[in-house]
Amino acid sequence: MSAEVSTIVQKVVALAQKRRDSRPNDETPSSRGASRSLALSVPIVLVSTLAISLNLASPAQAAVIAKKPLGSGPLLAAPAPTLATAAVRAEAAPVDYTVAEGDTISGIAARFGLASASVLALNGLGWSALIFPGQVLKLAEQAPAPAATPAAAPAAGQHTVASGDTISGIAAGSGQSIQAILDANGLTRSSTIFPGQSLVIPGAAATVAAVTPVAAPVAITPVAFVAPPAGSHTIAAGDTIGAVAAAAGLSVQEMLDANGLGWSSIIYPGQVLTVPQPAAVIAAAAAAAAAEAAAAAAQAETAVAVTTVMTDEMRQNAQTIVSVGRAAGVSDQGLVIALAAAAQESGLRNVDHGDRDSLGLFQQRPSIGWGTDEQVMDPTRASLAFFGGAGNPNPGVTRGLLDIPGWESMSVTDAAQAVQISAHPDFYAKWEASARLWLPQLG
Repeated sequence: MSAEVSTIVQKVVALAQKRRDSRPNDETPSSRGASRSLALSVPIVLVSTLAISLNLASPAQAAVIAKKPLGSGPLLAAPAPTLATAAVRAEAAPVDYTVAEGDTISGIAARFGLASASVLALNGLGWSALIFPGQVLKLAEQAPAPAATPAAAPAAGQHTVASGDTISGIAAGSGQSIQAILDANGLTRSSTIFPGQSLVIPGAAATVAAVTPVAAPVAITPVAFVAPPAGSHTIAAGDTIGAVAAAAGLSVQEMLDANGLGWSSIIYPGQVLTVPQPAAVIAAAAAAAAAEAAAAAAQAETAVAVTTVMTDEMRQNAQTIVSVGRAAGVSDQGLVIALAAAAQESGLRNVDHGDRDSLGLFQQRPSIGWGTDEQVMDPTRASLAFFGGAGNPNPGVTRGLLDIPGWESMSVTDAAQAVQISAHPDFYAKWEASARLWLPQLG
């Protein structure tokens, strides 16, 4: 269609030229100028009309063509018709945008209906800043993370055992008797409950009162390995990727990968590059984290709080230990150590057997001086021997708790181990929660 218009225009211009050349020679200059204006206005008006009729321009654009002087440039130099602004919709702006070849800040802003100044400010750039292919620009703030959904409340009539919970504590918190809790769950007074176990609360209302754990050891959860934090480097004039990488002990490829760059990427002064930790540093940190996690898991395995409801036999022996200790002036901490030691060694039962010749509450051995078989089977004498001190029945032969310097500042398991010298020194810790709960009940 444009070729046809061009041909028509050329013919009209030629016709006008011919008319001008055939005018009388006696015309005055002013009349010649008027004739020329009239002759040249014909093709211009015709061009305008043709442009409108052929849908090549709007009336307003045709008017511009009609008014444009011939001497200022090509006849059809008016802007090409464009879609009406209202018909163009900006794309929704993403949070991040990767610069492509030929992109400009103003072009990107216009594409997503943003202000150029906003894009510059969001990326910490100035009006003279350069952008390059592969560079990632922020076009919007990161959307806030959705609020965590509250955990569903436990079903009515259920209680999940937490570290430090006891049957008596759960019963008191739910307004039930201990026997009712035991019967509802098929338990006896010698049963052991454990963290995570689900117990039925008979006749419980929709909301069961929370049971506060009593002095239970804190559970140890291994923490997953987290790589050392990366640093950053602000490009100065003369910097190169290779120089920055070498200074950080990295390969060029590691620097490029850390920043989403390629070998053809351009860096510029003021650009901030991420400087990752060298692979050797990350590997060492990962190994250290793995060792720490293994140690924490091992400690957690031996330090799980066990809360046990005492049987009548256990209560009677525990009462003997507490009475002997209080008579000797032993503190509550010392009584907890003794109860935990006896619970681990014999389950607070005065057993007549054990490892090799070990006997009684504390599994004391006659062969190494703790007394005769009959003596170590006597709960009162065995308790005196465990506490030692001025009331030690084996002075100079065996060492009791009060004979150990600094026992008061030791952990329960370390203090008990110092007396017992067990092959499993960490096992006393799992009885600490129960011992602390028993002590107020024993008086």
